[in-house]
Amino acid sequence: MTIQRFDVGTRLSEMAVHHGTAYLAGQVAADATQDIRGQTQQVLAQIDALLARAGTDKRKLLMVQIFIVDLADFPAMNEVWEAWVPAGHAPPRATVQARLAKAEWKIEMVVTAAL
Repeated sequence: MTIQRFDVGTRLSEMAVHHGTAYLAGQVAADATQDIRGQTQQVLAQIDALLARAGTDKRKLLMVQIFIVDLADFPAMNEVWEAWVPAGHAPPRATVQARLAKAEWKIEMVVTAAL
């Protein structure tokens, strides 16, 4: 079975699909001037768009890893997350405090989903 790669760059691909599974690169906000709610909404919208390109959606999430800069933002991030994730389809998830590659980023998410 072949590997299908999306938005291939010199450093990374935004997504790879193999054996019925979509693997997304870490997603960060395009507009990093927004607060944690705004950045989380942007990241989730990007995830929705990538999953749609692979022919799947958030109901088929297998695992989500969330990297958050400030744990004080955890409750606000969870509010946005809980409004986004479909009832009965919450995936396994890990949230870790981390320093991200750019100081203005508040959150990064890595997603694996079934097709």
